[in-house]
Amino acid sequence: MRALFFGTSAFAVPSLRVVAAACEIVGVVTQPDRPAGRGQRLTPTPVKAAALELGLRVYEPLRLKPFAQEIAASGPFDIFALASYGKILPQTLLDLPRAGALNVHPSLLPRYRGATPIQSALLAGDRETGVSIMLMDAGMDTGDLVLQERVAIEPDERYGELHDRLAEFGAELLGRALELARVGALAHHPQIGEPSITRPIAKDDTLVDLRWPAERVVNAVRAYAPQPGARAEIGGEMVKIVRAHVERGELVLDEVIAPNRGRMSGAAYLQSRRAKGEV
Repeated sequence: MRALFFGTSAFAVPSLRVVAAACEIVGVVTQPDRPAGRGQRLTPTPVKAAALELGLRVYEPLRLKPFAQEIAASGPFDIFALASYGKILPQTLLDLPRAGALNVHPSLLPRYRGATPIQSALLAGDRETGVSIMLMDAGMDTGDLVLQERVAIEPDERYGELHDRLAEFGAELLGRALELARVGALAHHPQIGEPSITRPIAKDDTLVDLRWPAERVVNAVRAYAPQPGARAEIGGEMVKIVRAHVERGELVLDEVIAPNRGRMSGAAYLQSRRAKGEV
């Protein structure tokens, strides 16, 4: 099948590799290079880097409607595949592929539509999440479902680990959907249930109050680890909390990053502050 792939973040890279193995990829569409790191050097997206390694043509359109006219000349297309691209595709693009456009979304849609479904599941203390393969429409994660599978969330699993696990599982599920499309058996049905919408993470979202219930603090720590990291004020000092757990109803800080002191256990950090009379 002739395909076009849309993706930006590291979550999408396993899906790109699956599509490259199953289809003839005409091109890979990703966000433009952006400044990153201390030097703010222009850096390609993880998907662009992977696409170049695979020898695939890369497109980095600023606007999608003009791009739809441009890419239509490369058609016809059998299918589009998308994972963590970061923009909603206009209907002019969605109308191009014969079998439609498949999106890999790491939640049990319609729950946690939008930008941060994995973090939202961890913040809520959910014990399971999942991956949905959706046939896209012009809405935000509102299209019909093709495949959906549940995934248990481990009790101590943090965002980084769950993200990587769902990225691999989502790619596997996308591969199954591509095979269904290849044989003309891509059945789909509307999403069922009460939808919920997530939003991008702001800096203030990562600030936790240690007076909150212990489980709420731990959920926040898990949702924001390893990046951007949950932060808490302890004795007038802002500390990043890397790991924490609840023991007998009490909050235990397993690992923190203190200003100018690097990583240490929460107990060692508190002991050093108490020795100085700071907490």
